[in-house]
Amino acid sequence: MSFHEIRFPANLSFGSVGGPERRTDVVTLVNGFEERNTPWAHSRRRYEAGSSLRTLDDIDALIAFFEARRGKMHGFRWKDWADYKSCVPSLQPTAIDQVIGIGDGVQTVFALTKTYRSGEQTYTRRITKPVAGTVLVAVARDPKVEGLEFTVDTLRGEVSFAVPPDLGVTVYAGFEFDVPVRFDTDMIMTSIASFQAGEIPDVPVLEVRI
Repeated sequence: MSFHEIRFPANLSFGSVGGPERRTDVVTLVNGFEERNTPWAHSRRRYEAGSSLRTLDDIDALIAFFEARRGKMHGFRWKDWADYKSCVPSLQPTAIDQVIGIGDGVQTVFALTKTYRSGEQTYTRRITKPVAGTVLVAVARDPKVEGLEFTVDTLRGEVSFAVPPDLGVTVYAGFEFDVPVRFDTDMIMTSIASFQAGEIPDVPVLEVRI
């Protein structure tokens, strides 16, 4: 898949609408009960970029970004202002925000993940596009030094240790991250008159699997 490691202008994504989408098949039985099933193990996020545009300069920046991505052709990074940290939005990431694995004395590469909790239920999301310079790591709650004790692959969302964590120790991470997306349209319809009248263009953005 063709992907450009560039973020959609964050000032334009601020104020956009969107969030996670799931697919659930519901069958109503003759007795009125339901059977529910899902073909998706993971949610997929959708956004509407047009809702965040405020000026004609914003439209100009959008068109430039759209043309450089060739419409749907190339993916890009998107900052979801409602969910872009390993911690809650009001806090700053720390090295012990998320558990990303348990050491076995051999494994050196760990994938970044974020776990969502509600009651006794959890969902773990793979994070493939961490923001460079924001990833913090700890082993057994002992913070590690990037570049010396670990490195980060920001293209894949993986942490690699110089020395494998010991057997049974917990590996933690904290970070900011982007969502890998693409435009879900090959056409943007704009009009200066309609924009000034309060009508915004329809610019759907869809998460892609990495």
